[in-house]
Amino acid sequence: MNGMLRRVLSRPEPRLLSMRCLSSGAGEGSAEDTTKGGSPEATPLRSRPNALTDEIIRVDHAGELGADRIYAGQMAILGNGPLGKTIGHMWEQEKEHRRQFEQLIQQHRVRPTIMTPIWNVAGFVLGAGTALMGEKAAMACTVAVETVIVEHYNDQLRQIMEAPNPDKELLATITKFRDEEQEHHDTGIDHGAEQAPFYQAMTEVIKFGCKTAIAISKKI
Repeated sequence: MNGMLRRVLSRPEPRLLSMRCLSSGAGEGSAEDTTKGGSPEATPLRSRPNALTDEIIRVDHAGELGADRIYAGQMAILGNGPLGKTIGHMWEQEKEHRRQFEQLIQQHRVRPTIMTPIWNVAGFVLGAGTALMGEKAAMACTVAVETVIVEHYNDQLRQIMEAPNPDKELLATITKFRDEEQEHHDTGIDHGAEQAPFYQAMTEVIKFGCKTAIAISKKI
């Protein structure tokens, strides 16, 4: 078990360990599966989840919704500039993350956090606000958010692996998403995040906000 846990928690690259620091939109990223006739396909229900799975799905759904809106905000400001394609690629991945957690919410009959409307607005404002400060500030926002998300996903992977009956499907989903979030973090570093004005202070504030949102979404 310990060897398996170490393999799951291994990251694509060790760059996060050396860095200095590091949450429902109107239809974006919420595409439904459809049948050949074009009608929505019913999502198969599963047995009620245990407390850990319930909490993980609720908080990760909230987090991926927030991330979706952050990139939507960045695209609204920088989408036509040099970073448009890069931000657009990361946004497409976040929309898929959100779509899959929306599906898990339905399948497991998990109650979403009541903070969803707030995270929706706050995410867009954070993304657009930092983008207005410039490309490097937007990338600093990405680095801060993705650092918290990667650490959060790693904590969840440990919890799942230590559970009596690990949910292998959820384990695989979170592992995949963790790796893509790490990629987003590294992209931010590569595009000058650490050169943003007040990088240290800004990223610490964003990290604190993300951690607070996670803590709240776990419970309500």
